[in-house]
Amino acid sequence: MSTERIVSEINAALAEHRDDQQRQPMETYMKNHFPFYGIKTPERKKILAPFVNDSKTFREKERFEVAFQLFQMPERECHYAALAVLEKGKKAVSPEAVEFYRELLLTKPWWDTVDMIASHLCGEYFKLYPQQLRPYTEQFRDSDFMWLRRAALLFQLKYKGETDQALLFETILCLKDEKEFFIEKAIGWALREYSKTDHDAVIDFLSTHECRPLSRREGLKWLKNKQPHLLDRL
Repeated sequence: MSTERIVSEINAALAEHRDDQQRQPMETYMKNHFPFYGIKTPERKKILAPFVNDSKTFREKERFEVAFQLFQMPERECHYAALAVLEKGKKAVSPEAVEFYRELLLTKPWWDTVDMIASHLCGEYFKLYPQQLRPYTEQFRDSDFMWLRRAALLFQLKYKGETDQALLFETILCLKDEKEFFIEKAIGWALREYSKTDHDAVIDFLSTHECRPLSRREGLKWLKNKQPHLLDRL
């Protein structure tokens, strides 16, 4: 089946379940940046399950073409479908895949797709090609495009003990003075997740470096709830 036919069938399956009552609040939640079909996540996953399962047999070129075409559709559920298809192939991508991920980060970007691409797709890519982590982190964090800078902060979000701590903190230091909500929030998120692995490192970092209030508050949220006694050092 051609990629055009696959994309058409995915879009038709989603359109068939359009829910105008759900559509408006979903669009409002996403600041009206994108139209929605109004399909909640559990139902969307059920609708997409046969297509996502079939995508396991796609060659990388086919998978990327399907994802690219889905991102050209106006409805946000189509973009989520693209990411679900890409998820199925994320553990066996070629070295060139990161350039496709960059293209998607620049395509109809908002936090929902950017965070998924950065932490899941790019995150898995850099586990396969660890020598690429620093060059792309440095490249993205220096970008004029805010969403690429946010992505650089989230590449290692799920790395836990495999985190390159020096690179993470270095990246935060490069971006910590930005007065941009999505950067401040991402810094806090990255620190919060890493605090679950190495709370001493995060506390020491925040004791030594002044971050914006939102970043600091978000970064300490898990420790405040789980191990508040450790915050006496701050």
